[in-house]
Amino acid sequence: MSPVLGQAGYRVRFDWGPIGADAVAPGAAYVAVVDVLSFTTTLTVAVEQGISVLPYRWRDDSAVAFARRHGAMLAVLRSQAGPGQITLSPESILRADLRPGRVDRLVLPSPNGSAIAVRLAGAGATVVGVCLRNAAAAGAWVRGRAAGRPVAVVAAGERWPDGSLRPAVEDLWGAGAFLDGLIGPEDPDGFSPEASAALGAYRGVLPRLADALAETVSGRELRANGFGGDVAVAAAIGASSAVPVLREGWFTDGAT
Repeated sequence: MSPVLGQAGYRVRFDWGPIGADAVAPGAAYVAVVDVLSFTTTLTVAVEQGISVLPYRWRDDSAVAFARRHGAMLAVLRSQAGPGQITLSPESILRADLRPGRVDRLVLPSPNGSAIAVRLAGAGATVVGVCLRNAAAAGAWVRGRAAGRPVAVVAAGERWPDGSLRPAVEDLWGAGAFLDGLIGPEDPDGFSPEASAALGAYRGVLPRLADALAETVSGRELRANGFGGDVAVAAAIGASSAVPVLREGWFTDGAT
């Protein structure tokens, strides 16, 4: 792939989806993956609760065997969840019975954020899970460790019925929130135009972000299906200090 497509020459890069991840990740010290509704929000809530999370591409029969092999609970589909079961819904984790020893490992399939994280880790990247809840903490954590090395940010987006990428504005805002934390009080330095656009989008929507998130296509879809609580959990900007970092296949809290 052309270095131009990978935003070569910029210290901070931003792109969309799995192909964008392939473009901007090479050479980056850290790659932040953003899937606000809902993978990285659910991931962050799980890590907040002391659960180690194993990302997986799809929720199918292979995921069942994968979870069994790793001694982990497998998140079920939202539509099939019974009382107390964990799904891709972050609210399901907040409602679950998390007594010590009951749930400490979770396989969390997702065709977007989770699949991208697995793809990047397979290519040797150090992946950080980012949502609006933990964007400030994750940005500061990476800032303290990157030491001037390149940082890449990938907005997962969603999928159209034909499988093509549907850019999701909530992931653009989540990426911008991470970038805001990454630079701290300083002016953006070494940002690609794409990264600067994500930062500007977040800062522009920030005064009304919770309302705007609920009115996004993804937010309206979740609310229509009875998961408005997930949108509220995702909108809690700065609620978490957890920094999920993917190491040896598992997301655990890098901040502890």
